[in-house]
Amino acid sequence: MHYQHNSLNKLTLGQQTQYSSNYDRTLLQAVPRQLNRDSLGITQIQPFTHGADIWTAYEISWLNPKGVPQVAIADIEIDFQSENLIESKSFKLYLNSFNQTPFDSFFVVQRTLEQDLTDCAKGTAKVQLHPLAKYDQEHIAQFSGECIDELDITITHYDFDAAVLENCCNDVIVEETLVSHLLKSNCLITNQPDWGSLQIHYVGKQIDREKLLRYIISFRQHNEFHEQCVERIFCDLMQFAQPEKLTVYARYTRRGGLDINPFRSNFETVPINQRLARQ
Repeated sequence: MHYQHNSLNKLTLGQQTQYSSNYDRTLLQAVPRQLNRDSLGITQIQPFTHGADIWTAYEISWLNPKGVPQVAIADIEIDFQSENLIESKSFKLYLNSFNQTPFDSFFVVQRTLEQDLTDCAKGTAKVQLHPLAKYDQEHIAQFSGECIDELDITITHYDFDAAVLENCCNDVIVEETLVSHLLKSNCLITNQPDWGSLQIHYVGKQIDREKLLRYIISFRQHNEFHEQCVERIFCDLMQFAQPEKLTVYARYTRRGGLDINPFRSNFETVPINQRLARQ
């Protein structure tokens, strides 16, 4: 729906590109958050007060001063209040440009990543670069909450439909966390599938789980970037369920050595980056 906007037409996403193996910060490309927030009516004031796009970057390598390749994994947070989100293919191309570039130290690589991402996003970016030894004792995490995927329902169409959330609440006030691993959307530009797990933590009138699951499944043929999908889910739940407190957190499977995990909340802070089974 925003494909014709100039900011999207200029992206390398969906186009044949050359890979550079020498450091080039200009490869990073930004997508204005305003594009999607305008249609949601949240450009000036967002309904979430905490949030970040949490990335894990697995394909990071560079040369030390003696020319020996180095490898690492990075945890990255792009603040939700930044002007732009980072386009993922450009991020991959940018990371590959480190491959044949000498850097003086591990710290210099981390500082370079943080500064370049901050400049592209026009907002706060945090980067933690980790040696592989950090992951020796790390376990696969799982979303806490009740999974709603086993509900006995019949689905006959897969077009996005926020209206399935109409009259989705009863009068019982609850605090609960609901989880689904059936979130799938498609890239806004290339139509490639994006697979994710979704966690919704809320306080308010109890949400009908069948309607919520139908809503989640309706994203199956929907074309939007990860970050935009999560903000849409947050806004739709605020409109139809009107919870007092709400957190929406999606963790997507990696593509091109990157996973993107948008987190938005009006009462919780950004969690630590922990991989799920499909990541």
